[in-house]
Amino acid sequence: MRFAAERRTSAVRVSGVARCDRKTKQLVKRLLPGEIAVIQHVDLDEVAADGLIAAKVKAVINTSASISGRYPNLGPLKLVKAGIVLLDQAPSELLIELADGADVQLIDNLIVRGDTVIGRGELLDEEQVLSRMARAMTNVRAELQQFVENTLSYAQMEKQFFLGELPELHLRTTWVGRHVLVVVRGPTYKEDLRAITTYIRDLKPVLIGVDGGADALLEVGFRPQVILGDMDSVSDEALACGAELIVHAYQDGRAPGLERIERLGLTAHTYPAPGTSEDVAMLVAHEQGAELIVAVGTHSNMIDFLEKGRRGMASTVLTRMRIGNQLVDAKGVSLLYHRAADWKAACLVFAAALVPLGILAWLNPITRHFLRMIWLNVKLWLGV
Repeated sequence: MRFAAERRTSAVRVSGVARCDRKTKQLVKRLLPGEIAVIQHVDLDEVAADGLIAAKVKAVINTSASISGRYPNLGPLKLVKAGIVLLDQAPSELLIELADGADVQLIDNLIVRGDTVIGRGELLDEEQVLSRMARAMTNVRAELQQFVENTLSYAQMEKQFFLGELPELHLRTTWVGRHVLVVVRGPTYKEDLRAITTYIRDLKPVLIGVDGGADALLEVGFRPQVILGDMDSVSDEALACGAELIVHAYQDGRAPGLERIERLGLTAHTYPAPGTSEDVAMLVAHEQGAELIVAVGTHSNMIDFLEKGRRGMASTVLTRMRIGNQLVDAKGVSLLYHRAADWKAACLVFAAALVPLGILAWLNPITRHFLRMIWLNVKLWLGV
């Protein structure tokens, strides 16, 4: 289909280089500011939206439903509030047909390459997203019921692992009697990590990055001692930082993430376990003798797990029951208290600093004479 751009009056017109990937977390690593992200992401989650916003994309073309109505996911709302154009439910063929790095235009709901329309989607604005979120709220009760049933079902199947002897790990990192900080790539994880930097500097806990959590630690100036996970969302730079690497494997021993480690010429331990990598990180810390485990960015409720693509949280329930009160969840700590600037205290400090400076200045004859001249000029100007 040919498109005569000069004959059309457009409310939305965006052009840029397209970058395509079925996995949003992989795509954000190579996006450049001003580009257009082409993804396939049902129920776009908050963490993915944060990554796209941080990449400073102009627009997002989603070949799936950004908000399907199963539950009120926050990703689409974050995107449109950030001023990013969101074109929803575009043809899935775009991921194959559209060459990575191709120049494209979004003209209203049309995707144009050159002067040819190659697809169309549904343009979502803030009002539409909020309307869909409101409708999704009516499905929460049914979704919660299914979520609880799945959680109980998997807990029954996985309980023997969590109640029994866990796999042994012989690590060079010393854990016994120390605090351990587990950083997970979850909502507000970067802000929460920055909020506790003083704790990290003072207590010097063992730092565990769960996949992309390792990069978050490096971004704020800390090197993880341990990186644990599927190894699918952590950067090569983080893997090569010198941390001990633990690949989360299936219970039958298969560890797809180990291939990447070996390809990079690195070595790693494997840890076969059910559940999520963040649960495994907490279990390892507990079994290695940690005094206290502080978790940042962890997933702990239904929305968190649905956004992660999981239909239950059996391993998380069982893990937290096993660890008990040794676990402190710091998720959302950055939202707890934002300290406003104390101008009164600042003025008092400034005034206190002026007192010794004033005394020193008055004791110096040259300075005293200079100040007298200023005072006389002020009096003349005021007519006193």
